[in-house]
Amino acid sequence: MPDLVALALPGGPAFVEALRRIWDRGDAAAPIDPRLPSPARAALLQALAPGRVADEEGEHALAGGRPVEPGDALVVTTSGTTGTPRGVVLTHDAVVASARASSARLAVDGHDGWLACLPLSHVGGLSVVTRAVVTGTPLTVLPGFDAPTVEAAARAGSTLVSLVPTALRRIDPALFRVIVLGGSRPPTERPANTVTTYGLTESGSGVVYDGRPLDGVEVRVTDDGEILLRAPMLLRCYRDGTDPKDADGWLRTGDLGGWREDGRLRVQGRRGDLIVTGGENVWPEPVEVRLGDHPAVAEVVVAGRDDEEWGQRVVAFVVPRAGAVKPSLDELRRWVKEELPAWCAPRELVLVDEIPRTALGKPRRDALLAAEGAGGPERQAVPRTPAPPSIT
Repeated sequence: MPDLVALALPGGPAFVEALRRIWDRGDAAAPIDPRLPSPARAALLQALAPGRVADEEGEHALAGGRPVEPGDALVVTTSGTTGTPRGVVLTHDAVVASARASSARLAVDGHDGWLACLPLSHVGGLSVVTRAVVTGTPLTVLPGFDAPTVEAAARAGSTLVSLVPTALRRIDPALFRVIVLGGSRPPTERPANTVTTYGLTESGSGVVYDGRPLDGVEVRVTDDGEILLRAPMLLRCYRDGTDPKDADGWLRTGDLGGWREDGRLRVQGRRGDLIVTGGENVWPEPVEVRLGDHPAVAEVVVAGRDDEEWGQRVVAFVVPRAGAVKPSLDELRRWVKEELPAWCAPRELVLVDEIPRTALGKPRRDALLAAEGAGGPERQAVPRTPAPPSIT
């Protein structure tokens, strides 16, 4: 049976060569972040159970490894924003389907070259490498994102890149023909050469581009608003052998959304991100967009905290803009209510130094809620009222 090889190398030619070598002999690769501390690396290796590991010291066997099935290409860990990361098993057929469909949508031709600068242990960065390998497109792989190096690669011939919004803000986007944006909510105003993507590790990267499914991808929205996917690039199973797809091949994503009037998919967010306060539904994204327009706000994440009176209350975690007066809760509530319903206004404000994010730029709402203390000068909340709540 084929082996699973943990690929613990930084981004660069050696990573691509090792991936090709693993595939050429019929094994599967499980990219892991070489920067992981030893305890985290050991825990991940135990969960994935590879038979071998390839790192900067070479390739060597590991005890307790479990084989993969013939035809398996990758085991990619999920980002872990909603719980413990899981190993997603992707076959060669799935990787090829993803590479061909995405390349066709982006009209990739012989004049293009891909630049990989996102973490290769996550599907958003790894799919750039696999897409180029499958299609034979020229590829440059960097050990990480560095704005001057990314811009230099563009001037040297890279025309296509995958970025997250935080990285997009640090470069001149006009240097690339196409910038694929994933990882977190895209900016309200973005360059014309950007393409927003929606997908999961389980879908082998993005499968919906600018709201329209790639060729071969089917999308269904259930009566309660959950997005379902069926496509040739979906996972075979998780590393523990469980298959999240139903008997007809549909994958429940856990994301909620709907269809716009022009036929494009609108993704509202994870089911768990929805805040129900005083009987009203509040999605974090529109509140974040509005708060992000405030002149004193540099970054913001909105989350729901359990509340005896309201069920949940809307909490705004704000990084104040440098040089500006720190915003107050009353000020931000008025700001939100100028454009959104009153129940969307935050009932709690927490000023923070930075927003914790995953390697692909997704905000860690769970980390913010868990780390924030119960008081102090940087926290403001609307006082409780003894009377039954009314949405104001």
